[in-house]
Amino acid sequence: MNRLLFVVFLSLTSLVSYGQNATGDWYGNLEVRPGMALSLVVHITEADGTYSGTLDSPDQKAFGIPITTVNYADATLSLEITNMGITYTGTVKSDALIEGTFKQGGQTFPLELTHEASSIEKPNKPQEPKVPFPYNTEEITFENKAANATFAGTITLPKVTFKGKKKLPAVILISGSGPQDRNEELLGHKPFLVIADYLTRHGIAVLRYDDRGTAASTGTFSGATSADFATDAQAAFDFLKNHPDIDASKIGFAGHSEGGLIAPMVASQNKEVAFIALLAGVGQPGDELLMEQGYLIGKAQGFDDEMLRKNRIAQEVMFGIVKEYYGNTPKIKEELTTYLENALDQNPEMIPEGNTKEGLMKQEVNTLSSDWFQYLVVTDPRPTLEKVICPVLAINGSLDLQVPPKQNLENIETAVKKGGNTDVTIVEFPNLNHLFQTTTTGNPAEYAQLEETFSPDALKVLSDWIIQKTK
Repeated sequence: MNRLLFVVFLSLTSLVSYGQNATGDWYGNLEVRPGMALSLVVHITEADGTYSGTLDSPDQKAFGIPITTVNYADATLSLEITNMGITYTGTVKSDALIEGTFKQGGQTFPLELTHEASSIEKPNKPQEPKVPFPYNTEEITFENKAANATFAGTITLPKVTFKGKKKLPAVILISGSGPQDRNEELLGHKPFLVIADYLTRHGIAVLRYDDRGTAASTGTFSGATSADFATDAQAAFDFLKNHPDIDASKIGFAGHSEGGLIAPMVASQNKEVAFIALLAGVGQPGDELLMEQGYLIGKAQGFDDEMLRKNRIAQEVMFGIVKEYYGNTPKIKEELTTYLENALDQNPEMIPEGNTKEGLMKQEVNTLSSDWFQYLVVTDPRPTLEKVICPVLAINGSLDLQVPPKQNLENIETAVKKGGNTDVTIVEFPNLNHLFQTTTTGNPAEYAQLEETFSPDALKVLSDWIIQKTK
């Protein structure tokens, strides 16, 4: 799930100072491995001799990240972002160049920054559709009154009738975790734009919308859980079924990652839902999923077995605290703080270089005690899947490290059939990652650098299945 990319190289960069002035905008590419770089922009300001700054990582759609400390003296620039465990030391070589290294999680990488925005590499995204489109688009709004939110979205409609019928089948896209816009834009990719374009070209209307409190949608994102987001998806359904060009009996959902957890929630309560497609959807209990995810991503990032073992033990204890005191946030924070203080005192090597025990504790406690995280940890999707009576498609990539395919696809199929629904299709695509990009490792650090946004093979399976179920 997108929010769970805890080992992402949102890696930091350096700041410069040329002459006696370190202020300005600095651009560079952080090469996290041969042939794979992340573009970075550092903004430095100075007031009364005190420097401050922020970092942008355009590839990861992250902007304005505060730099905790910025020190510049004797042509040496030092930066620290405490909550990310990042430190940087660079030497000013000229008015337009700084050379240095940054450290994160025990790893060291070289980084050069210049004042030239053109120095940032712009990976090609060949699948991103360009105007003019061979279909109609409508900008719409709908409301979820219970959430006091108005949603902004886009409907794409084929220009020709589908299979000679007057009204069109339609699919509503539900994004993964974290505040997402209607294109589910992340790391330089726009998966929902690509999916909507493909499906609409094949005769299927698509509604995609900005999450609550995100982009052009109103409402409050913070504090909402998957159950709350399910009410947003239901509101989208209620709006779409009254659209004059849509066949109300042929509206379904396609949810990615957390969206694949949400779609069954809606379908289990709304028998009008015609189908659901789960794209890297969740079939495991939340705590099990997070522990498996932590191990797989940590392994891909090169952590040794002993570190992974200690991390797994810590996760088991912390998730156990969340489950025991679910809903009692002050108690969860108290118990987590006590546990982490003791655990980090006994295992100081678990504190990333550049971070502090207090900084790491605060970060972990705030994350694990959030309403969203609490809900995820205690949620088992299987009882909900058992109540789904419409056709179900579940697809995943063999190299998905965030929602491991074997456990989740098998659990989805078993749960749906247990409820008496035999119309379930499971597909595991070889060599695809969590975003359905073709790769060889599945490492989340690669997402931004891969040119492919969404596998054509997966798009075809999704489109063909929806057409089959709505013909």
